[in-house]
Amino acid sequence: MPDQPLRPFAPPPALFDTLHVSGISSDALVTWALYAVFTFWAVYTLVAVYHWLKYSHASWIAFPAIAAHVFVSFALMLYALSGAAFPFTSYLP
Repeated sequence: MPDQPLRPFAPPPALFDTLHVSGISSDALVTWALYAVFTFWAVYTLVAVYHWLKYSHASWIAFPAIAAHVFVSFALMLYALSGAAFPFTSYLP
């Protein structure tokens, strides 16, 4: 629908009514949920990198693939949390 203006994500109001009573905003909840997901991603990535390097004897593609994975994932995380992915800022809407 290109004729409609873009609106930011807003959860259904009934979903977060109890959180507003306790003083927690939905923005803070989403931010902390993203931090939890990214922490899980970081631990999972470290374990995968360890196993890949330890058991993939003489794999010449391991280091570039790991570097590309970490770089792209970090840029996506940075964009999700702050809205600015450092080298890609001029290309993103």
